[in-house]
Amino acid sequence: MLRTRPGRLLVGAISLLAGAGCVDRTTHEATGADLYRRHCAACHGASGRGDGPLAASLRIPPKDLTAIARNAGGTFPEAQVMLVIDGRTAVAEHGPREMPVWGAIFQQEHVGEPFAVYGPILDARALADYLRTIQQP
Repeated sequence: MLRTRPGRLLVGAISLLAGAGCVDRTTHEATGADLYRRHCAACHGASGRGDGPLAASLRIPPKDLTAIARNAGGTFPEAQVMLVIDGRTAVAEHGPREMPVWGAIFQQEHVGEPFAVYGPILDARALADYLRTIQQP
């Protein structure tokens, strides 16, 4: 037979409840479409075709993001897209390596959030998922 003191059980329950209230549950939960509008549309355009309002001012025209799968032989290259988004693969159009990459920008947006280390990965995932939805044959 298990013997516990009522006081220990009460202290344990109070500790559990108090600890649950100590976690800040505020997180930055942008959708892929939100992230695209905020970080990509100025150059790549609202539709992703490379015709954003800043496109004409760029030395190298932005890529047509609706053609990613077509240019990859008909399959959306999910891993490669995520590597470009988070900055592991350099893109000449995004400037020299000294320029902050999207993974670093996403990281700054999640500073102070619980489990902030996962925020940039989830943002890159959401953005890649959104880009998959705008692919044209």
